[in-house]
Amino acid sequence: MYGTVKDELAATLQEIKDAGLYKNERELTSPQSAHVTTLKAEAINFCANNYLGLADDPSIIEAAKGALDAWGFGMASVRFICGTQTLHTQLERRIADFLGMEATILYSSCFDANGGVFEVLFGAEDAIISDELNHASIIDGIRLSKAMRYRYRNADMADLRAQLEAAAAAGAKRTVVVTDGVFSMDGSYAPLDAICDLAEEFGALVFVDDSHAVGFIGDGGRGTPELFGVQDRVDIITGTLGKALGGASGGYVASHQEVVDLLRQRSRPYLFSNSVAPPVVAGSMRALELIESSGEKRQILRRNTELFHRLMTEAGFELLPGSHPIRPVMFPGEDGARRATDIADHMLGNGVYVIAFSFPVVPRGKARIRVQLSAAHSEDDVRACVDAFVAARDAVG
Repeated sequence: MYGTVKDELAATLQEIKDAGLYKNERELTSPQSAHVTTLKAEAINFCANNYLGLADDPSIIEAAKGALDAWGFGMASVRFICGTQTLHTQLERRIADFLGMEATILYSSCFDANGGVFEVLFGAEDAIISDELNHASIIDGIRLSKAMRYRYRNADMADLRAQLEAAAAAGAKRTVVVTDGVFSMDGSYAPLDAICDLAEEFGALVFVDDSHAVGFIGDGGRGTPELFGVQDRVDIITGTLGKALGGASGGYVASHQEVVDLLRQRSRPYLFSNSVAPPVVAGSMRALELIESSGEKRQILRRNTELFHRLMTEAGFELLPGSHPIRPVMFPGEDGARRATDIADHMLGNGVYVIAFSFPVVPRGKARIRVQLSAAHSEDDVRACVDAFVAARDAVG
C-alpha cells in the first residue's frame, strides 16, 4: 500500500522542485550570530530573527548556564502537574510588567500560544475578525474555534468596519479583532490606533501577535502597542521568546487576569505540553533586563535598517516601503521565485546568508528575499550585504 503513497509523495516533491519552490535547509556549524558558518561557507547572517543580537550574548548564556546548574535541564512535566518552578512565575510577572498587562501565561512556542487562545475564549455565538495576512499560527488557532469567522483585507480599515458591521448584524455576542503587530513577510505595521478606534466603536476586543516587535519596536521596546500609543487599549498580546528576547524558544499570552486564569484551566497546548526549559526561562529574563536597561541596541538596529534600505534603493532594487528591520527585496513575476533562489544561492557563495521566499509562504508572483537586520551587524556588514546583492544580480540577472 505504501508503495503507491510513496510514488505520489515523490511526484509532489518533484513538482515543488520543478517550480523552483523547494526549500533546502542550510546547516549551521556555529552558534547563531551576525556571522555564522555553514557546511559550505562562512557568512554574514541576514535571515535570522536575532534583531538585537542577543542569541549569543555572553550574559544571557551565563544566565542559562546558572539555571542549568540550579534548576536542571528540563521539567519533564506540564505546568499544572509538577512543571511550575519559581523561574516560570517570575518570567510571567516580568513579561506582564514589561508590556503593561495584568498577567502572562507561558507556552512552549508562540505557535502554541496562538493555537491555545481562540477555542477557549470564543464559541459559536462569537465572532473572530482576522487580517488576511495574519501568521499561520493565528489562522490555525482560529480554525480550532467554533466562532463565526470574518477576514478583512490587510490593514484596510474600511473593510474592517464592514466585517465588524457584518458580525454585529449576525448577532455576535463577543467579537475580537485579530492582527499581527508586524506582518512578517512585508515588514509592515498594523495600524493599531485605527484598529482600536473601530474596536471600541463596535465593542470588540483587540488581539495582537507582536512576535516581530517586542524588544525593539517602540521607544522602550514594548512593541507595536507602544509604537501606536495604545498599550492600554489592547486586550490580548501574544509573542515569542524566540526572536528579539534571546532567540531560544517559548511563547506567551499577556492579557487581563481573568483571560490568563481561564487559559490555565482550559488551553490545550498549555495543559498538554512540557513547560519551557529552565535555562531558556532564565536566559529570557536576562534578555528582558538588557532591553529595559538600555536602548543602545535599538538605536543601532534602526541605523542599520535605514542604511540598508537607502543603499539598496540607490542600487536599483525594489524594496517594500517601511522602517521595520524586516526589509523584503522583491522579485516579482512568474520567474521571480527562481531568480530569488538563484540570487540567494549566489550570495551565500559570496559570504552573505539570505533566504528566498516564494509561494505558498507568500502569494504567487511576489517572491522575495527577506533581509533581516540586526543590532549585531556592523556598518561594514550592511554594505557587504548590498555589494553581494549587486554582484548576484550581475551574475544571475
